[in-house]
Amino acid sequence: MTTRIEQQIERFAPGFRNTILARHTMTPANLEAYNANYIGGDISGGSNDWTQPLTRPFVRLDPYRMADGVFLCSSSTPPGAGVHGMCGYHAARSALRRLVK
Repeated sequence: MTTRIEQQIERFAPGFRNTILARHTMTPANLEAYNANYIGGDISGGSNDWTQPLTRPFVRLDPYRMADGVFLCSSSTPPGAGVHGMCGYHAARSALRRLVK
């Protein structure tokens, strides 16, 4: 898929391929070998159905706070996987509420 993705980007940003200095790709099996939590290459922590915002990574009013001073901002927290940055945004807000007084 690397070539197809690059071709699509090149279509809208001519010259893109000329800026690539190096490539690193991994298959789903490589991802799982790299990190056992990536079962089958799934980097999003599994299912992302309608129950996930309420139960990921466990049922808690503040799913971003793991312990005093420890916060989680992964795709395993609401609103779930995607390219949006909201997990980090909400974790930062949770941290600020507790750490800045």
